[in-house]
Amino acid sequence: MNKRNLSIVLFVLFWLLVIPSVAHAITITSCVFDKKPYYPGQTGFITVTLYNDKDDKIRIAELTATIDYYYTDQVVYEQAFFTNATLPVEVESQESKTFYIPFSLPTNIAPGYTELYVRARAELWHTESSSWSGSEYPTYRPTVYIESPYKPQVLDLQGTNNVITMLLYVLGFTTIIFAVVAMVLLLVNKRAKVPSPPAT
Repeated sequence: MNKRNLSIVLFVLFWLLVIPSVAHAITITSCVFDKKPYYPGQTGFITVTLYNDKDDKIRIAELTATIDYYYTDQVVYEQAFFTNATLPVEVESQESKTFYIPFSLPTNIAPGYTELYVRARAELWHTESSSWSGSEYPTYRPTVYIESPYKPQVLDLQGTNNVITMLLYVLGFTTIIFAVVAMVLLLVNKRAKVPSPPAT
């Protein structure tokens, strides 16, 4: 192997080692919803935690959650929600910061699983120049479950059906008890009316 090829191989190896550490220096370590499932028309929020693995501080300049809505008529609509924090927010080296992204679902969103795209824009501090420059874009894809709007009605109907079924069982059991008591009384009454044989 000549010197030129060796230098190319070493250069590639160097970048393979350096790039992953740079690409994942700022990460979203947690991204969770405040409840599950959601129903169409409900509001909620996503709790997002960002970790700074840099040697210097960073600042979060933007944090959004984008959702592709699939409406019940199969029309797709994209909407972005923003954090309620006043940005930019600085995060010191080796520390985490938690943010909240409120969102609201349309009333005619289709039920099922929907993936959100959470993305931050983190600006990097350079001590040598005492300035902010460059950016990283950590992302996360949490999945939310949208429940059918008819489920509460179905659950109400099931509850009503269960109550009616229980009442029918109680009524049937009571009817059987009354029938048995009536038969016993009828037999006792018949025995009481049977004439005794004449005395001789």
